[in-house]
Amino acid sequence: MNKVKLYIQVTHVSDIARRYFAMNGFDGSMTVLGVILGAWITGVKDPKVIVMTGFGACLAMGVSGFFGAYITEKAERRRQLRELEESMLEDLDDSLHRDASEFASALTAITNCLSPALTAAISLVPFIFSMFGVIPIFNSYIASFTLTSLTLFSIGIYLGRVAGENVWLYGIQMLMAGLVITIILFLLGEFA
Repeated sequence: MNKVKLYIQVTHVSDIARRYFAMNGFDGSMTVLGVILGAWITGVKDPKVIVMTGFGACLAMGVSGFFGAYITEKAERRRQLRELEESMLEDLDDSLHRDASEFASALTAITNCLSPALTAAISLVPFIFSMFGVIPIFNSYIASFTLTSLTLFSIGIYLGRVAGENVWLYGIQMLMAGLVITIILFLLGEFA
């Protein structure tokens, strides 16, 4: 753990990981909200369709997030390391800086992978219960909208705390984003 703390201190990766967590958690919630709203509008009554579509989106976001963040972060970190080597006139291949750089790339990739997948999966839980006959499909839609709203609001609260500003305002802003996608999809549903 001491080595991990040192790597985080050397690379300042916690700021980047925090941003990835919030941005991609928001993306995960909004993506599955779109899937669920689309299913609602088109009258999908089989929860398995929603669960498989939602988990397909979760998997795609997770894999895309992992590789996209890892390759991008690795490239940026290598550039920074090369610049540091040039300014120090020293090879840093077997150094704390190199190891910390590799750690930072992996940490951001894992954060970028798990954040959207986990927040998206929260919205699918009611449909899993519906698949097993625990609750009716209609209740799954309502529970899922509620869970998604709570997730979005929680991300907003978290960002409000990070900013040191009004957490309720940030929470409401995130809820409003969910409301915007809801309105757009229902308007599109009217024309379909």
